Amino acid sequence: MPETADLERRSVELLQRLIRFDTVNPPGNEEPAQLFLKETLEAAGFECRLLERTRGRPNLVARLRGRSDGPRLAYLGHVDTVLANPAEWSVDPWSGELRDGCIWGRGALDMKSQVAAEVAAGAALAEAGWRPESGELLIISVVDEEAGSEDGCAFLCDEHPEVVRCDYLLNEGGGEAFEFGGRRHYAVCVAEKGVFRFTVRTKGRAGHASIPRIGENALTKLAPLIERLAGARPAFDRTPEPEAFLRGIGVDADGDLEAALRQVERADPRVSVLLEPLLGVTFAPTMARASDKINVIPSVAEVGVDCRVPPGLGEEHARRRIEEALGPDGYELEFHEQVVGNRSPLESPLMDHIREFVEREDPEADVVPTALPGFTDSRWFRERFPECVAYGWFPMRAMDMFESSPLVHGADERIPVEDLVLATRFFAELPPKVLR
Repeated sequence: MPETADLERRSVELLQRLIRFDTVNPPGNEEPAQLFLKETLEAAGFECRLLERTRGRPNLVARLRGRSDGPRLAYLGHVDTVLANPAEWSVDPWSGELRDGCIWGRGALDMKSQVAAEVAAGAALAEAGWRPESGELLIISVVDEEAGSEDGCAFLCDEHPEVVRCDYLLNEGGGEAFEFGGRRHYAVCVAEKGVFRFTVRTKGRAGHASIPRIGENALTKLAPLIERLAGARPAFDRTPEPEAFLRGIGVDADGDLEAALRQVERADPRVSVLLEPLLGVTFAPTMARASDKINVIPSVAEVGVDCRVPPGLGEEHARRRIEEALGPDGYELEFHEQVVGNRSPLESPLMDHIREFVEREDPEADVVPTALPGFTDSRWFRERFPECVAYGWFPMRAMDMFESSPLVHGADERIPVEDLVLATRFFAELPPKVLR
């Protein structure tokens, strides 16, 4: 096992270097960062391939082969980031500055830190001469996650499945600690909600706006529907992940999710805000359109709604919840994106290894499964490789969930060195346990 001091040096230097590559997507411009990672991993002994759908946006797949056939363990990360406005930051967003025990910069949390930890751990193991007794260790660094993954994971899983197929996958989406009920918990993301975005449309009759009653205003018909969607709280759906989360934090409402949410809200409203979207379908009206001219009464008005649906439930379920909120008549409904939510098992050998790590590192804490209201690149692996166990896991203790969450995609994004090293140690310890 590599020394902690060596892992700290490697991971800190790697993260600082990665932050200094401006990979804001669009346009991404990830190639220089990917070439740097390729050079680092090849020097350690990995076999590396660059695979691209769009010129200048390569995905990196690094492989450390074992001595015999066996499982494939994959570490996944993306190197693209969202935009940063330097005027809003205390430091240069692309400086990778080390200040107050933290590394600062765009991507420090989402998710160049995990890429740095995974690469540092893999390189340290390989340079020390470790090779899997069986199976393979894959380190997959992708592009384009922040803009839909068409050039990244979707491309790899569709066009090169034999290269990235794996039995166990670790990705972003979980690991931050949080306090509840007098105990610290680490959340492992085991599932992600589906996306069923739709448009609600109302129709009327156009006319000159100077005579309001001469037409039939489609916008005023739409307005109460927007209000209903914004205020809707669809009935909750019993699914395995939030129920396991509630059990894990010590909340037992005997299957009554409404009562469970009230209990959590009384104890800590911050946890209830994160829990509530996992309990059922959600609606967020985000884009409205009506007349193209201010003096024309619109004959058509519409609103785009971001709708998220619990894992495993589809269009029929979404339609039922929409009708519960809006009623059956007075509008047209059109879905324009439909992705059923995905999940991995709540229990697995990989979950056992995560629990063992937490029990040793933080004996007073425990591990709880959870789901994401959004989605990550784990989605592509779960869809393409149904037997793959994919978890979101990057353990963080010094900066808890409530401190780190507002920094993701926000100003002054940063990660404590202590947390970066904690995660790097986990990623270094896991392969010898799985690939033996």
